[in-house]
Amino acid sequence: MEQQVDKLLSIGKILNFHGILGEVKVGFTEGAENLFTEVDEICVTQGSKTIPLTIEKVRFHKNFALVKFKEINSIDEVMALKGAYLKAPKSKIKSFLKEDEFYIDDLVGLSAYDSDGEIIGKISAVSIAKGQDILFIKDAENKEYIVPFVKDIVTEVNIKDQRITIQKIEGLFEPT
Repeated sequence: MEQQVDKLLSIGKILNFHGILGEVKVGFTEGAENLFTEVDEICVTQGSKTIPLTIEKVRFHKNFALVKFKEINSIDEVMALKGAYLKAPKSKIKSFLKEDEFYIDDLVGLSAYDSDGEIIGKISAVSIAKGQDILFIKDAENKEYIVPFVKDIVTEVNIKDQRITIQKIEGLFEPT
């Protein structure tokens, strides 16, 4: 039986070194502060290469995290990782979400219903266009609908029940 690999999600980026002992300056995703203090292991990805690292200590300065990893002890080692992304397993990050929060990629595969309770189809993809999330929904006949992911249109997201509800608006469910 194949073991399921936990998806890694980006939580920050190594911007530069800080000091001479291998501490790194990290720009991080909003809300990721708790991750650096609560999660002790994360991965660094550069291209197709992924390296697991252990957080030794972390402190915050202005809008940056200053992180010391056990495995990195010099400026040269930091410079080799400059620009690399820091990632953590999705399963560890999920515990930091609030009750009504979810990951955008968790929407893919959910069933989409209109406000009358009629099935529209399943969410096949999510995209960001001009700063706005867009849902792509495919129906049983493989017709695709594009729906802006805004509260006035997507009135309910229920990850637990694997469904979303979309306000019925004239012209919205015209296939692309």
